[in-house]
Amino acid sequence: MASHILVIDQGTTSTRSIVFDGAARRVAIAQAEFPQHYPALGWVEHDPEDIWRDAVATAQQAIEHSGVDASAIAAIGITNQRETVVVWDRATGEPIHRAIVWQDRRGTSLCQQLKADGADDLVRQRTGLLIDPYFSATKLAWLLDHVEGARARAERGELAFGTIDSFLLWRLTGGSVHATDVTNASRTMMFNIHRGEWDAELCRLLRVPMAMLPEVQDNAHVFGTTDLFGAAIPIAGMAGDQQAALFGQACFRRGMAKSTYGTGCFMLLNTGEEAVASQHRLLTTPAYRLDGKTTYALEGSIFVAGAAIKWLRDGLGVITHARETNDMATRVPDSHGVYMVPAFVGLGAPYWEPDARGAIYGLTLDATAAHLARAALESVAYQTMDLAEAMQADAGTGPAILRIDGGMAANDWLCRFLASMIETPVERPVDLETTARGAAFHAGLATGMWSGLDALERLWSREACFEPAMDAPTRAPLVAGWRHAVQRTLRTVR
Repeated sequence: MASHILVIDQGTTSTRSIVFDGAARRVAIAQAEFPQHYPALGWVEHDPEDIWRDAVATAQQAIEHSGVDASAIAAIGITNQRETVVVWDRATGEPIHRAIVWQDRRGTSLCQQLKADGADDLVRQRTGLLIDPYFSATKLAWLLDHVEGARARAERGELAFGTIDSFLLWRLTGGSVHATDVTNASRTMMFNIHRGEWDAELCRLLRVPMAMLPEVQDNAHVFGTTDLFGAAIPIAGMAGDQQAALFGQACFRRGMAKSTYGTGCFMLLNTGEEAVASQHRLLTTPAYRLDGKTTYALEGSIFVAGAAIKWLRDGLGVITHARETNDMATRVPDSHGVYMVPAFVGLGAPYWEPDARGAIYGLTLDATAAHLARAALESVAYQTMDLAEAMQADAGTGPAILRIDGGMAANDWLCRFLASMIETPVERPVDLETTARGAAFHAGLATGMWSGLDALERLWSREACFEPAMDAPTRAPLVAGWRHAVQRTLRTVR
């Protein structure tokens, strides 16, 4: 009897596959890191064949490690790095270029032109997004303009566009299904989030042939079937990673929020059936769509969170493992006036300055590696605070509790500091794999493993709660120092 869910969790630096049982508990996991390519300043690329190879290999390994037969897998869920663009040949399935990653900034000049042409309001009203190279559309436009023959082939219907979920779905189904879900579609800057369909006017503005675009489905939907793993298994759930994490955290009611700390940091606040228009440079986005009904969220995107810790390890060599930062931050009484503004690939919400670059302020001769580590962790909390304040201003209420996940959520020091900065309790679940759980939840709903949202909510459990523990006179100068550092950084590009 089919009793398990397999999830392919395709991230920015690695691909993981996880098998969950009927209680949404992890049974097995397999992971593979893949190379990052940086062909020019501000450019980031992945080889789609690396991603495909690892997706298949880790899925096979996870099934094997789980001890269950492939026939016991009721469905496959997919969750993925959003905004990353792949274009492939419909006849052969071969990509025409490396995938252009969400962090890539090569669309900046096109974004500047769109803004100069007055497209800001149109894009915001239709898509809930700001014009920024972060989103898929300008990456796709670059490929059509710079890969020889691509535009003509696209106009003839020979090429398919997709985010990573679409590419994996195409390959898993042997090229028989070209589809995506509403959450991934909403991150392209070509999708009307109110009408729930591709926007012809925006596609014309971006010179993107609509024949390239995948069909858009609900998140819990049987997209197709794969027989690559020893049995015919339906692919029944898909969601972009951050919306999947919101779902996996069981944030099903208006006012519930989650923040995921991985390479970047992404905070989503459930706003229910209302697509709240942000006045503070947040994004309005579908959180999920079930049975044709869309639930919306406000989202704040921070481009660098865990990537700052990775830079301390790989770039500076001041740590050998990310977990060291917890003890290093505890070892010093304060940050010694050191602030890190981790704008290595620009600043995200609520600033949206793609040309900003990373900076460290307040260095003195007695600043140590521990102070740098603490400043990097503090920057994550400060950026989350900026998002929480913007959400409060837009929605009229901020989160009463913030549920957190991602690799950095295991850092107790960060969790305590975060709670004090946002002045809100921070809840950490028993299982930090909430992104994969969200995709599993969608796949399980589509195939009848779980009956509805109430059943899913009962599966969520808390491992720890961190309460605010800093008085106002201590907190205020820390916040002021952060805001001063950000403004100094922004002045270098404005």
